[in-house]
Amino acid sequence: MPRVCYFTGVRTTRGNRIRTRGRAKHLGGVGTKITSCTRRAFKPNLQTVTAVIDGTPRRIKVSTRAMRQGLVIKPLKRKYAYTRKQQQAT
Repeated sequence: MPRVCYFTGVRTTRGNRIRTRGRAKHLGGVGTKITSCTRRAFKPNLQTVTAVIDGTPRRIKVSTRAMRQGLVIKPLKRKYAYTRKQQQAT
């Protein structure tokens, strides 16, 4: 399973790690200089959760931001409500 959020589609992105040295100009220095620039990965905070997708519980990878937004609907812990709905439907 790839490292991608099921709802928002957020995935690992690439960026730069920049190291500097020197003193900032507003602190009395001559300014900071870049000493190295290397590639790095920004990984999202993904959690594997059981969510209701199309009426059935499935294990999916979801970002914590999607969980906070309320996009994830978790299944009930007990089957009582499901049996009641089935009885009411018949």
